[in-house]
Amino acid sequence: MPDYLDDLRLAHVLADAADAATMDRFKALDLKVETKPDMTPVSEADKAAEELIRGQLQRARPRDAILGEEYGIEGTGPRRWVIDPIDGTKNYVRGVPVWATLISLMEAGEGGYQPVVGVVSAPALSRRWWAAKGHGAFSGRSLSSASRLHVSRVATLPDASFAYSSLGGWEEQGRLDGFLDLTREVWRTRAYGDFWPYMMVAEGSVDICAEPELSLWDMAATAIVVTEAGGTFTGLDGRPGPHSGNAAASNGLLHDELLGYLNQQY
Repeated sequence: MPDYLDDLRLAHVLADAADAATMDRFKALDLKVETKPDMTPVSEADKAAEELIRGQLQRARPRDAILGEEYGIEGTGPRRWVIDPIDGTKNYVRGVPVWATLISLMEAGEGGYQPVVGVVSAPALSRRWWAAKGHGAFSGRSLSSASRLHVSRVATLPDASFAYSSLGGWEEQGRLDGFLDLTREVWRTRAYGDFWPYMMVAEGSVDICAEPELSLWDMAATAIVVTEAGGTFTGLDGRPGPHSGNAAASNGLLHDELLGYLNQQY
């Protein structure tokens, strides 16, 4: 089995470059922000970070394809880098430090492309998480200064901490009643938002999390970090991996119950 460690090292180099670019413009008074056709914001920092990552990948991995939120798909082949230059752009443009660059390498296999490397770098929080297939998940300041991640062992919902992003999408999909029933059943709920709940599931400080509407670049890097930490990452339909347009992540012990509540029909 490939060890993917060279790819992981490259992903860290890419994240270092993106961190420098995004932090340089974070809280800048003259930051330029536009509205995309889907009515979500994009800043000049989103575009610059993705351009920077793409340029380095084209030099270091010229045979690999690249899929990014801002500039789409480029190239073909069995290996595909998936990039979200700033996950949490709304936070970024308002000066909230909860945002991250997500970098994943996906490889073609049974069931389509699957993530084999993931780096989640949140420089405004001074945090970074990463994983490579078969090598576990870690968090720290660098590859040489890291702690291995393990999901929690909480086995009952009344003892569980549940994290999410917002209420809106659940209502639009007719899942709000099941979502609210779940919030009443668990010990604690918090809306940390975006990439962060998945990283907290991986490190065991949160037990379950879910979002009703996501894109592949929102999930590819977080999915492998969660699974390499011993957790479970699926769509709300139970399909493993980041392919369902939404996500549910857990320590594994609570996953069936999590999906049960979020798929309730009223």
